[in-house]
Amino acid sequence: MEIVIKTYVNQTFLAVWQGFNEALFLKLAPPFPPVKLLRFDGSEKGDEVHLRLNFLLFKQTWISRITENVKTDDQIYFIDEGTKLPFFLQYWKHKHRIIKHIDKIRGTQSIIIDEIEFKSFLGWLIYPILYFQFWYRKGIYRKIFK
Repeated sequence: MEIVIKTYVNQTFLAVWQGFNEALFLKLAPPFPPVKLLRFDGSEKGDEVHLRLNFLLFKQTWISRITENVKTDDQIYFIDEGTKLPFFLQYWKHKHRIIKHIDKIRGTQSIIIDEIEFKSFLGWLIYPILYFQFWYRKGIYRKIFK
């Protein structure tokens, strides 16, 4: 299954890239499930992020590794892939794209695109939950990168 969410922000793509750090990661965490960050190496190839998700009745570990990081003249992206996932996910690949965008009225902007591929035995039941968790980021991105 796939989810794609685009957010326009009023900063250059290089400024947005500089803001992709641990502090932003923590602000992007959705209200549920509560997330405890155990490890955050960064967004470069080989870096890892380790999380503990608290579903109240049980906890799950999530580990992702950055498998790709590409910088060009008009975009930067990195891909994280799940290496240890909560029981309800069998596959996770998340491409974070920051694209240079020129708006005729507002000038230089960026588009932040979350492109998620996942597999779950819960299928369409989990899709709206995951969609909302990434849609939730739009307001945070706009507030931080205004």
